[in-house]
Amino acid sequence: MFGITSWKLLILLVAAMVLIGPERMPEYLEKLRTFIRQARDMANGAKGNLKDQLGPDFEDIDWRQYDPRQYDPRKIIRQALYDDEDSGEPTEEAPYLGHDGIAAHEDHRRWDPDRATPYDVDAT
Repeated sequence: MFGITSWKLLILLVAAMVLIGPERMPEYLEKLRTFIRQARDMANGAKGNLKDQLGPDFEDIDWRQYDPRQYDPRKIIRQALYDDEDSGEPTEEAPYLGHDGIAAHEDHRRWDPDRATPYDVDAT
């Protein structure tokens, strides 16, 4: 909890009790209790408003499936890289359109080390 061990928390509580003193302790405990109740009521009200706005369709959502701790980035990248190759279906690519909207005659998508890079007016 915030990098504070239980012993450090106990020391902080004892120091707070000594600094506040026994005559003001009930007043501060009452303020703390009021603050906790207000925070809990605000959280419950926000949750109720959210459920009202989303409607009954979103009550059966399993929120655990959206937990980011369950995702493995290596697995996601591996799936993204190899899913296209595993499909086995050829995909039709749209023709390359030049800056004026007319289909270009050359295939600019493939890199050929022997061919010179074409001059692009828009890039310079």
